Amino acid sequence: MIASPKLFLRRVIALFMCLLALFFPLPSWAWNSAGHRLIALIAWDHLEPRARSEAARLLHKHPDFERWSKRVTEADVDRGAFIEASTWADEIRKDRRFYNAESDAPTPTLSGFPDMDQHRNWHFVNLKLDGSPFDSPISGLLGKQLVVLTNTLSSSKASSIDRSYALPWLIHLVGDAHQPLHTSIQSKVGGGKETTISNPFNPRKTKSTLHAFWDDLPGPPWLRGERLEATARALIAAYPPPARSNSSDKWLVESWHIAREQGYPTWQDEGKTISSQFFETSRAIADRRITEAGYRLADLLNRRLTD
Repeated sequence: MIASPKLFLRRVIALFMCLLALFFPLPSWAWNSAGHRLIALIAWDHLEPRARSEAARLLHKHPDFERWSKRVTEADVDRGAFIEASTWADEIRKDRRFYNAESDAPTPTLSGFPDMDQHRNWHFVNLKLDGSPFDSPISGLLGKQLVVLTNTLSSSKASSIDRSYALPWLIHLVGDAHQPLHTSIQSKVGGGKETTISNPFNPRKTKSTLHAFWDDLPGPPWLRGERLEATARALIAAYPPPARSNSSDKWLVESWHIAREQGYPTWQDEGKTISSQFFETSRAIADRRITEAGYRLADLLNRRLTD
């Protein structure tokens, strides 16, 4: 079947963006774009029809829906936009419409948005690795915001603006909660951001922080199309749905335990070169956590969007 001119144009635009990313790799702050898209893809394909319809309706009301839909290369624009919306919370850090409350003057609040803050501290919660995961967090609001956004999404009293704003944030933060280094702190910097490592298993990025190493484990950030679909199918085949959990705190504690026990390697040399065993173990953990996040996001939305 010959693609429509509109669909063909979308595919050309997406291909251009992928090629651009090859030459100008984007910085990552959580699971990279591939990780978040995989989570969203797995979640969408496990949504019940009513939840899927409501998610699509809310995303259509979001001010940036048109931006997401222009990247979609598949015939199902709602599915594609849901997947693209998963990276929005990271992308606004480079968007001049939004500001960093820690360093910038506020920008004007635009129509359809409740505020224009980048909310950088929503992406993580730093818990000391030498204490209990239930100790008071050193910094970060990830745990609190998962609860706030979930309640907003399911509230009959919340405005359509607040609900359409909450959905892409929730899609993203469920993924962040499953990244082990988004819940841990070894030093005042936290999350392995202060540790530069040598990674001989990634010729594209042989030097990075430990945090970025974990971020990039799901695959190259420009992963889209059939390669994204194939990766998602492989993950679903490899990992069954986790036990049902109604508590996002449980996800954070799981990530904390992984970070404590397996997230930080014991270095064998001064250059801090990761071993093949650490690489393979970390990659398997990342694959499992990405898949669990997708199943759990679907479960959360199936419950909260159909009440």
